[in-house]
Amino acid sequence: MEDSERPKKQKELIEHIGRQNEREGFQPVPARIMGLLMVMDKEEYTFEEIVEEMQISKSSVSTALKNLEIRGIIEYITYPGDRKRYFRFVSGEIDGIVNDMEAKMMKSLETIKQIIELKKDPNSRNAMFLKTISAGMEFFIQKLDELKIEYKKNK
Repeated sequence: MEDSERPKKQKELIEHIGRQNEREGFQPVPARIMGLLMVMDKEEYTFEEIVEEMQISKSSVSTALKNLEIRGIIEYITYPGDRKRYFRFVSGEIDGIVNDMEAKMMKSLETIKQIIELKKDPNSRNAMFLKTISAGMEFFIQKLDELKIEYKKNK
């Protein structure tokens, strides 16, 4: 790919990632800031650079950065002699990411089980669907533990 095409392709990918993140429950601005930090070659951005790169208001960027920081997705660092904060993704191991996914699945599974318990007709269409989902989630959680062990062996 030619260097002149790269910035355009990167912007398109940032937008695509932003839309994907929106489907995962993120607001549009944090979703696209995540895309920016993932796609661009530069891995740390100042507040001002994010405002300039994204062409959005300072208040929107400020709110989005706080949201992402609270969620543990990004962090900021500082450098001696430089008063600016540099935002970047939180570095983590695959184990942490997988464990977070597993914890979310287990919370969802617990909620589904509570719903099933409260159904008047345990054989209703909805109850049966939720039982299928529950069984599938239990299967995947069990397999996830096995896969983590296998991954560590092959690492």
